[in-house]
Amino acid sequence: MSSSPQRTSESAETKKALFIDADPEVRAMLVNILDPLLWSVRHAPDNKAALVLAQAAHFDLILTSEKTPGKEDVELLRRIRRMRPHTRLIILAEESTPTEIIAAMREHAFSYFSRPFSLSALADMVHAAADGPCWDDGIEVLSATPDWIRLAASCDMKTAERLLQFMHEIADLPEAEADAVAMAFREILMNAIEHGGRFRTDQYVEISYVRAKHMVMCRVKDPGEGFTLDEIDHAAVANPEGDPARHVAYREAKGLRPGGYGVLLAQKLVDELIYDQKGNDVLLVKYLDVSPIENL
Repeated sequence: MSSSPQRTSESAETKKALFIDADPEVRAMLVNILDPLLWSVRHAPDNKAALVLAQAAHFDLILTSEKTPGKEDVELLRRIRRMRPHTRLIILAEESTPTEIIAAMREHAFSYFSRPFSLSALADMVHAAADGPCWDDGIEVLSATPDWIRLAASCDMKTAERLLQFMHEIADLPEAEADAVAMAFREILMNAIEHGGRFRTDQYVEISYVRAKHMVMCRVKDPGEGFTLDEIDHAAVANPEGDPARHVAYREAKGLRPGGYGVLLAQKLVDELIYDQKGNDVLLVKYLDVSPIENL
């Protein structure tokens, strides 16, 4: 009796990954994530060797070395995507600048991490890159300087997570303010893609980020019909006094995911949360290092 064909690491279903001079911590993390039955892994000592390998074969995932300056990794990305437009490349760098992050986004990097970064956050991003379907970018840079960035992003969760990581890298803020702005922006963005975009990949949210001397502002505009704060029964911000959990029952009845605290949380984290008349365009404003005006 003949046995069933054995699945090998070179089967037609095997995906290919390329890692450039990965340090021991990152390499160990990658070994734990990428199933050797599903992934064939190559290693390159530097970007020059990686480009030669990428010219010879398609890689589903490429991870750069944090020892290489971000601008060199962006150039590698540019050259690879000219040949293979849908390559998912994650840039690791020792440090970064907003200009480098913007360049990476323009060239359609899958993500960007600079030190110090969380290995668990990087692992989640590698999972997203490894497990996703055939991918196109989902993030478009409409206009960008280090102080004023305008983007359009597809209304799906994976694109949102990628966008949040890019914005984390771009934000040049003190730690406390950075955490507050990041959390508030995340909540408003998730509301926009869920309730405005209905998690439809053919719908887009528009995002602006402005960094001034004493203020940072984020704008999120979704493609939905809008709302007013007194008619969103799915959100905690609309709960009547004395019934702080009313929205929970409403969400359960409508089959919505647990949550509903986004607007309320964002209001607590930033100094201004301003909706337009339609309700699908919101500004988040956080003031920075504003000293009281002395009486003359």
